[in-house]
Amino acid sequence: MESMGFQTFGFGGGRKDAYAPDKGVNWGPEEEMMEDKRHDEEGNLQGDLAADHMGLIYVNPEGPGGKPDPLESAKYVRQSFDRMAMNDEETVALCAGGHTFGKVHGADSDENLGAEPEAAPIEQQGLGWENEYGEGKGADTITSGIEGPWTQSPTNWDMEYVDLLLDHEWEPHKGPGGAWQWRPKDEGVHDSAEPAHDEIESATPMMLTTDVALKRDPDYREVLERFQENPMEFGISFAKAWYKLIHRDMGPPERLLGPEVPDQEMLWQGPIPDADYELVNEEHVAELKREMLDSDLSRTQLVKTAWASASTYRDSDKRGGANGARIRLEPQRSWDVNEPGELETVLDTLEGIQTAFNDSQSDGVRISLADLIVLGGTAAIEEAAAEAGHEIEVPFEPGRTDALAEQTDVESFQALKPDADGFRNYFTDGDGLNRSPEELLVDKADLLDLTPAETTVLVGGMRTLGANHQNSELGVFTDDVGTLTNEFFETVLSMDYEWEAADSEGDKQVYELRHRETGEVEWTGTRVDLIFGSNSRLRTLAEAYAAEEEKFINDFVDTWQKVMTNDRFDLN
Repeated sequence: MESMGFQTFGFGGGRKDAYAPDKGVNWGPEEEMMEDKRHDEEGNLQGDLAADHMGLIYVNPEGPGGKPDPLESAKYVRQSFDRMAMNDEETVALCAGGHTFGKVHGADSDENLGAEPEAAPIEQQGLGWENEYGEGKGADTITSGIEGPWTQSPTNWDMEYVDLLLDHEWEPHKGPGGAWQWRPKDEGVHDSAEPAHDEIESATPMMLTTDVALKRDPDYREVLERFQENPMEFGISFAKAWYKLIHRDMGPPERLLGPEVPDQEMLWQGPIPDADYELVNEEHVAELKREMLDSDLSRTQLVKTAWASASTYRDSDKRGGANGARIRLEPQRSWDVNEPGELETVLDTLEGIQTAFNDSQSDGVRISLADLIVLGGTAAIEEAAAEAGHEIEVPFEPGRTDALAEQTDVESFQALKPDADGFRNYFTDGDGLNRSPEELLVDKADLLDLTPAETTVLVGGMRTLGANHQNSELGVFTDDVGTLTNEFFETVLSMDYEWEAADSEGDKQVYELRHRETGEVEWTGTRVDLIFGSNSRLRTLAEAYAAEEEKFINDFVDTWQKVMTNDRFDLN
């Protein structure tokens, strides 16, 4: 873009290349690339997916269902870009700015294309989609099936896209590739674009249905007209939106590399203030642990609050986590999964301990609520292990700070709200993709960057600590709730019991554990609990933890520490 006259906002390096697909990621319910299985009858996207189809980056450029309906297309564009945390201004800036450059390729039908890279023969060396039309390249290129440039000067940064779209009327037609696209009704614009290839003399600017949507939708059009009147604003908006788009999954600025990283920290990067005080030492930590354990809070409450704070982390885009203590701010404070009533009680108590400690210090030492929340979980786990006869020390690294409300993009952070958290045996009907509880557990574990062994040990430990949502007894296979033992695995694997669906209609979510001889119900659990006896890989791990409690506790501590520090990029 810079070579075409555009001034970018900046660039940060540090991305990694993936050499295999991540099987833990939910890529969607489709079996074919362009199937439509992720919308309800009203066209609303289900689950956490943002793209309209498996085979598309955003939405169908021809329009929903391949129909050139601009207003319906605007609805689809808005919901997809909203899930990328892009507002209307950023959406228009990205579409208009991005389409100021280049062209789309659809010289003929995609029936001329060979197999995709993974299915192509070995001699194609991983390229695939061999094109048999004409020369197979240049003016004969086929990709999207739509053909033509958006502007008359597609290699220059200018206002042509905005002017052409707003100042001319457009009509739908099927291009040479057989796909719906739009052409200007004004024949004076025909053949007015610079050719992209030497084989042709000129081209006619075209628009996608998604482009015309920006003109037909009143809110998008308002932004587009403002950009037309203020070209400088358009350029700045596109530069910032583009920077956001290509750095959205890289975390805070300190993770970015290179000389072009902007000094300005953006709201979408989840800014956290620097610590302007001295951090607590070992003596302070011991004192604070005692204060929390001697308070009215239970070990379970301390563990649940620490987990709720840290488990928002998503390794996919390096967002969320305990740093910032955003669990005390909206929207996280009101999420059902965090049990707002109980959470308020815990936070009030912890804030009181924090205030009393900070006020008692005369040497500039302070503790943030973010650190105190994590330390509360640390203290609870140490005491829970001690009660089971194991003296352990859970590592604790102070240095977290507390974010302000004005540093938190409430609407954007709402995307981190979980529809399910198998570690807390929490599920809703909000997934919309008909995934099983155990599939949702794998999805959550993948976001937390957990291995199968780490997932296994965490679930077992969380159950005995009583960290279920609303203190549910599902999967809590112990009479000593709050004591860190391996009883969860012993029970799951025991041949003294058998599992049955909880009712005559075969409820697939809740099961009863009955004693084989007496038939008495001993415990109840969910599919997330049963999977550790049913799945061969997880059962192997469960057997290891059932056989050796000390290994279970040590591995639980290591995994807990990993979750608590996932977002501590300053430690890595």
